[in-house]
Amino acid sequence: MNECQRIADQLRRAMEGDAWHGPALRELLQGVSPEVAAGRPIPGLHSIWEIVLHIAAWTEVVRRRLHGDPTRLTPDEDWPAVAAPTEQAWKAALDRLAQAQRALVDELASLSPDRLDEPIVAGMSSIYVTLHGVVQHHLYHAGQIAMLKKAGG
Repeated sequence: MNECQRIADQLRRAMEGDAWHGPALRELLQGVSPEVAAGRPIPGLHSIWEIVLHIAAWTEVVRRRLHGDPTRLTPDEDWPAVAAPTEQAWKAALDRLAQAQRALVDELASLSPDRLDEPIVAGMSSIYVTLHGVVQHHLYHAGQIAMLKKAGG
C-alpha cells in the first residue's frame, strides 16, 4: 500500500468500521431515528443530524480543495440547518455523508503520494495534514455522536 491508500483505509475505518478506537460513524448511526437525530438531549450542543451534515460539508470541502478550490464555508454551510425530522430527510442527510465519503476515498485512489507534501491550496496545510485532519474530524465527531446517542436514549 502506498501512503494515499493507507490514508484512504483510515477514512474507511473511521466511517465504516473495523476502527481501533471503537464504533465507526456508520455503526453509530445505525438505528438512529430522525427524532433522535434531530433531538438535543444535551442542551447547548449540536444534534446528531447537525453533526452528520457538518461532517459531510467538510468532507466535500477537502475533496474540492484537492482540485485547487480554496472554498471557505459560511457559518450556514459549516453547520447546515436540519430539515423537518422525517425518514426521507434523515436518509438524505445520511446519503450526503456517504456520498461525500465515497467521493473523497475515490479521489485518494488517483492521488499521487508525491503530492502529499504540497499545500492543499496555497497558504493552507499540506495535503497529508489535511487528509489526516479529515480522519481526526470524523473520529472527534463520532465520539460526540456516541455521547448524544447514549444521552438521547
